[in-house]
Amino acid sequence: MKKFLPLFLFLFVAAVRAGEPVAEIKAVLAAQTDAWNRGDLDGFMRAYWRSDELRFTSDGTVTRGWKSTLKRYKKRYPEKAAMGALTFTIQEVTVLAPDAAVVFGKWELAREQGHPWGWFTLTLRQLPEGWRIVADHTSSAEK
Repeated sequence: MKKFLPLFLFLFVAAVRAGEPVAEIKAVLAAQTDAWNRGDLDGFMRAYWRSDELRFTSDGTVTRGWKSTLKRYKKRYPEKAAMGALTFTIQEVTVLAPDAAVVFGKWELAREQGHPWGWFTLTLRQLPEGWRIVADHTSSAEK
């Protein structure tokens, strides 16, 4: 029994550490939702990798780069009424490596003009500034 104790402790510590990225990623997405719901698109964009290599795919269009993605959001959601209230329902967070993860979930907007929703798949990387979305593939539908 004593010889299995170090292995058990190693596996326990590894499991606890594996949970840390999940909590950190969920916190990034919660902060992103909070910024959206304040009408703060610049704050919402903090979750994204500030790079020309960022890839955002939605509505049959691929947008490359952080600035282009922000411009797209500002055009599509010019004021708070268009933004509505955002809800994310995270279905899965898969940690691929200590610095990489994939998140799958559902997004919904509650607003006066419709109730759009859809699914998203996010690729995140642990960068010096923290976990950031490096690729976003979002689908949309209308309720």
